[in-house]
Amino acid sequence: MVIGIRDIAAAAGVSVSTVSNVMNNRPNVGEAVRARVLKICKEMNYIPNAAGKSLKSRKSKTILFNFSDFDRSFYLEIIEGINDYAGANGYDLMICTTKSCEKYMHNSLTDGCIILDGRMKTETLLRAAREQYPIVTLDRVLAVPHPHIKSLVVNNYDPVSEMMEEILRRGYRKCAFIGGPEHTDDNKERFQAFLDVLNKSDIPFRRENYFSGDYRENSGGQAVKILMLAEELPEILICANDNMAIGAMKALQERGLRIPEDVAITGFDDCERAETLGLTTVTIPNYERGYLAARSLIENINGKNNFEPMKISAAVTWRKTVAPIFINNK
Repeated sequence: MVIGIRDIAAAAGVSVSTVSNVMNNRPNVGEAVRARVLKICKEMNYIPNAAGKSLKSRKSKTILFNFSDFDRSFYLEIIEGINDYAGANGYDLMICTTKSCEKYMHNSLTDGCIILDGRMKTETLLRAAREQYPIVTLDRVLAVPHPHIKSLVVNNYDPVSEMMEEILRRGYRKCAFIGGPEHTDDNKERFQAFLDVLNKSDIPFRRENYFSGDYRENSGGQAVKILMLAEELPEILICANDNMAIGAMKALQERGLRIPEDVAITGFDDCERAETLGLTTVTIPNYERGYLAARSLIENINGKNNFEPMKISAAVTWRKTVAPIFINNK
């Protein structure tokens, strides 16, 4: 049997409103009555309905984080950053990974949310966002700015440009690219930086050397299988994230190819395995962006109203999957 506020009121011989006043620590209740109500709550193991309280206060002191799946390890660092800032400021964190997330995007349950899910439709965000329910999006900028949605994105373009310029300086010319889902902003920005540096140096890039992946390890391996059907391998394989790069590395090594002597390879994200495998990649400060996302959201919940987009810098980390100097022995 679930004990409700009416049961407590009946047992204590007081009104429901008096029990509510005690639960909310209001001063308009005598000490004797307060003590009796609290004693009965303890005896009956009564737990106040947090959702019901939030309907009146409009503050649940809970924020929501929605992300797409568990396949990418960097999510854990982002969650840690979000949780640390939220906890330090008296907020609980609710995590949701499914399409049912929308039912929690309401201030009867949560005060605002952070979205890292490319599959969530823009219409869903527009329906949920309002003055009493701010939203922060990661890796996503709306085509039309919304007054209650703040975007916090990684600067993909500059580090990929820097990486490509150094790759060309080291002597690499024949490049292939494994991209993520083509509709995502981060993939578009990474590929554009890749193309722009090649074009600036008058190095042609053939579209058949672009392979579409899904940011998962298996798609990197599949791209290599297709690549192996070509008469000539690229000198370097640029991957839009680490998972696909790691899948590509495994597939190359299974076929007896050496990295970087036969094919060099790069990633993006700097996941935990990237360092272990010596993968050259772009390092994103994931803990910090989770922390900043939570800070931005909670500040806006508290009325700051700063919805200007924010960009986070990233840096290239050079490791052994790219040779210091490329020597073409073919």
